[in-house]
Amino acid sequence: MAVRVVLADDNLLVREGLEQVLRSQDDVDVVASCADLTALLDAVESERPDVVLTDIRMPPSGTDEGIQAAMALRRSHPSVGVIVLSQYAEPSYALALLESGTDGRGYLLKERVHDGAQLRSAVETVAEGGSVIDPKVVELLVTARTRSEGSPLAELTPREHEVLAQIAEGKSNAAIGESLVLTKRSVEKHINSIFLKLDLADAESVSKRVKAALLFLAEEHAAESPPSG
Repeated sequence: MAVRVVLADDNLLVREGLEQVLRSQDDVDVVASCADLTALLDAVESERPDVVLTDIRMPPSGTDEGIQAAMALRRSHPSVGVIVLSQYAEPSYALALLESGTDGRGYLLKERVHDGAQLRSAVETVAEGGSVIDPKVVELLVTARTRSEGSPLAELTPREHEVLAQIAEGKSNAAIGESLVLTKRSVEKHINSIFLKLDLADAESVSKRVKAALLFLAEEHAAESPPSG
């Protein structure tokens, strides 16, 4: 069964481009295309999509409507996944998106969405309740945290750094193993070691792991750079 998607972006060309990219993929059905927050929420009510793919800034205020939509839908339609698209590699936006939970949430940079296969993969992951965070955002968080004085990240091995970054992106153990060419057992050992060294509560679900990793990485960064819209 095709994943039903509602698109939202106030730029007509961007919206039509996204629709074209998605329609070129198998098992994805664009059921509505919107230009503002009100139209987006109305479309979700009438079309009952599996996933919303929305720009971070739209009318009426042009600030953080994508984040607002995700928060509203968490309450009104918790089964609907939301992927926020942004031109800003700003970790504070990603953290604001995940504040109410990472299940069925994604944050991607617009520069990546021309890749239809990658976008479809993100849509399918979020539709299934998973999390997708743009690798560039994670990289910024890791770099900033590593530079902070006395960071526990200094205790991680290079391989553990790689695994932590992939956890924060929302990848499952199997996906991490495939990406880094590691056995399932090796991935589990690395993750256990990482969580032990970073003093993070053990979490079995991918969503909890993503949130724990991101919160750790952004602890200092978020305090310095709250979302400004």
